[in-house]
Amino acid sequence: MSEAENKSALNDALSAAAKNSALGKVSTADALNGPAIVAAIGGVRGLVESIVPSFFFLVVYLISKDVLISSLVPVVLAVIFVIVRVVQKKPVAPAITGAVIVAVTAVLAISTGRVENNFIFGIVLNAVYLVAMLISIIARRPLVGVVVALLMENAKGWRENPLEFRALTLATWLWTGMFALRVIIEVPLYLASNAAALAVAKLILGVPLYAVVLWLTWLLVRTAFPPKPAPVAAE
Repeated sequence: MSEAENKSALNDALSAAAKNSALGKVSTADALNGPAIVAAIGGVRGLVESIVPSFFFLVVYLISKDVLISSLVPVVLAVIFVIVRVVQKKPVAPAITGAVIVAVTAVLAISTGRVENNFIFGIVLNAVYLVAMLISIIARRPLVGVVVALLMENAKGWRENPLEFRALTLATWLWTGMFALRVIIEVPLYLASNAAALAVAKLILGVPLYAVVLWLTWLLVRTAFPPKPAPVAAE
């Protein structure tokens, strides 16, 4: 395969990944409402799989204060999600990935006797995203702009257009702020071994905050790239 073909294949892969991401789905939407945001996050199934494990962890931990039981509850739920997807013949990769992560953090929590280790993966992941966003802004290639340019033909020259560049940079700052807020709140709670507060923070700073950032991102993208008016039919 030639260098040009390799580059084309890479661009196609990146475009496909961007299109399937929540950011990609809302960026190219003509209109955005509650159902559209839910669909971008992964639908009702995605909401359930995101919220239910943390919720039941919180309930069980507050009742039992037991590291083993409260750590195993999300694992059992993750396995159930995988089984349900298999039975319904739905894509299982997202559920399997989630189950593996939950299982690894549960083993870490149980082996160390520190229930707050159930949240360590999420904290590290948010820190990585935060650094990536900041680097992209410093390099004057804000990641939201990169994603939008992969998806929208009229966004190819966004870095040369001051309005588009500012809007997509601001959108990237929104994502940076979300990841920073999570890290700023969750790291002290982790260091204080406050697992209950970590579970509450994950619920509040998870899907609800994510949905707000998606909506604000859509507003900024629509501002920079307004939809073309429909052609007027000739009389």
